[in-house]
Amino acid sequence: SPADALGAFARTWFDHPRPLAGVLDDEPMRTAFGQLTRLEALLLALALESYAPSARQVRRSELVLRLLDGPSASVDPAHSLGDPFDIAQACTHLAGLLLADAWKPPYLDHIRPAETRRDTWNPPEALQDLITNHPVDFEADGVIAVLGTSRLEAAEEAVRAARDGDQVTVAVTTSDPAEIGRLVRLRIGGTARCLRRVFAPGDLPRLRLVLDDRGLLAAAAGVKDPDDATESAVRIKRGTIVARAQGRGAAHAAATAGATKRASGNRAAR
Repeated sequence: SPADALGAFARTWFDHPRPLAGVLDDEPMRTAFGQLTRLEALLLALALESYAPSARQVRRSELVLRLLDGPSASVDPAHSLGDPFDIAQACTHLAGLLLADAWKPPYLDHIRPAETRRDTWNPPEALQDLITNHPVDFEADGVIAVLGTSRLEAAEEAVRAARDGDQVTVAVTTSDPAEIGRLVRLRIGGTARCLRRVFAPGDLPRLRLVLDDRGLLAAAAGVKDPDDATESAVRIKRGTIVARAQGRGAAHAAATAGATKRASGNRAAR
């Protein structure tokens, strides 16, 4: 049940503490941390939605992560409050909280449509998926969103607009692979470990998430000089880039390119 899953997730979370003292001392790191937290909430939500596919679970997941991290624990464990067992029990109760949670960002009605293309797709060698630890085959049909660490929340655009059978891949880019890249691996790796221990393989998010710290996937997708503000996406079909989008809403634009209104938004990448 969702309650059992959240309780188990919380207990697993506390089994693998991720102290961050001293790593959030500058603005780019703080921005990346905030966006990573939103991405973590999306990953937990997608797993929870295996119990109730018609209900978005992002707001609930954000509450759970807020409770687990606490107002200070994410920065310095010495400042954490509350017994871990009590917090885990509180997380189970959050499963029954009634929340109005809908995916209706108003800006999506005003984004530019993706550009239709017929470009040969030459992807790099497989990179490791941070969620499953398995290599990702970039030859599959679907959507690839290249997102800087200040725009990770846009990953949900591709997830919600994906079609049946789409592989949705998010390539995370940063201009500071040593520090911010390490933070990405620390946070996403820890959350993914918890998800793998709690949820069955078939209930894990089908989203593929890679750290493109050398910019290889970004370059293949036509993104020059990827950094923390990058927001770009392409749709791949039969070895060809058939759509390309840049800027705010790019992931949604690429995911919905060439689709009818009725066909889009089925959350194929849950």
